[in-house]
Amino acid sequence: MTTAQSGSTIKSERLVSLDAYRGAIMLMMASAGLGLAQAARQFPDSGLWQFLGHQTEHAEWAGFTLWDIIQPAFMFMVGVALPWSLASRRARGHSFGRMFAHALWRALALVLLAVFLTSAWSKRTAWVFTNVLAQIGLGYPIVFLLAFARPRMQWLAALGILVVCWLAFALHPLPPADFDWQSVGVPDDWVHLTGFAAHWEKNANFAATFDRWFLNLFPREEPFVFSQGGYQTLNFVPSLATMIFGLLAGQLLRSSLSITQKLKRLVLFALAGIVLGQAIALAGLCPIVKRIWTPSWAICSAGWATLLLAGFVAIVEWRGWKRWTFPFVIVGLNPIAYYCLWQLMGGFIRDNLKRHIGPDVFEIAGQAYAPGLERLAVLVVLWLVVLWMYRRRVFLRI
Repeated sequence: MTTAQSGSTIKSERLVSLDAYRGAIMLMMASAGLGLAQAARQFPDSGLWQFLGHQTEHAEWAGFTLWDIIQPAFMFMVGVALPWSLASRRARGHSFGRMFAHALWRALALVLLAVFLTSAWSKRTAWVFTNVLAQIGLGYPIVFLLAFARPRMQWLAALGILVVCWLAFALHPLPPADFDWQSVGVPDDWVHLTGFAAHWEKNANFAATFDRWFLNLFPREEPFVFSQGGYQTLNFVPSLATMIFGLLAGQLLRSSLSITQKLKRLVLFALAGIVLGQAIALAGLCPIVKRIWTPSWAICSAGWATLLLAGFVAIVEWRGWKRWTFPFVIVGLNPIAYYCLWQLMGGFIRDNLKRHIGPDVFEIAGQAYAPGLERLAVLVVLWLVVLWMYRRRVFLRI
């Protein structure tokens, strides 16, 4: 075991902990919760199963679960990785203009790839921009430019973005008392937000109004009225703050501070974010809603993402325990490839395993566990594909 005692180790070498973190979150997402939510429905009287099922599904609206941390973690890691990317390009003699042109190209490619993946099973192009790749792409050029600013300006930018987002929602008029909620996809038995929090209600908020204008500018089979899940295009604006917080964390990790000082600051910032986000929600200023990326959610989720980063850095970079990270690192080095394979090939893999091994192959442990075994099998096959790519040094970069 080796222990890094100074900042130079992190600064000069590739951040293995970040690759492992990225890979772990990607595998977590692709596991689709290992079917725990479906299995939990078979055991309604088990408190443990109900807890596991709840934590492996997204919160219906206000509040959050473990599963809601996945997307913020991805967006946070984009910011963390940016200082390393810029340092690498500077070392190769790239000018600012060349780097900015690449940032614009990367943003466009991510948005178009997201549209392609969203449209994979549609009859025509589905112009929707709530996919995590699209959300990263829409905000990436701004985060890139902020990477050249001083940390104070970065903090002010993140705060300013969240304040503007809060004002946009808070000043948006509430629906009238006789509003037809079913017309925007909200069922009669929906538990509505009350009081000031109602400004962040599902499909009756500022971002939803924007999408009813914006998304109808694109060719569609029928006019866009509402998002079934309540997700909105403008989520990318407050999630910019999430990426900026990641940028600040990345710059901290590249600083000359000792590894213990870096970890202390990461944990301090993480706990501050978690407490502040929750406090804003408890004070009634803004509910925590991941589906529309409320400011309280942006702050709270960044805190959790930072805490996870600190954990990986402590284990991998500080304690020097790296061997266990290999299964995660090979995914973290090829996240775009793994994500595309998961989106496009998951059903194909599942159907072919049933075809060639047997239609009941996933029911060997009982019907309740079939969804979990199915997802685990797909996960393993996809991992073997990226292992093959890793051994042949094939990496999909944008």
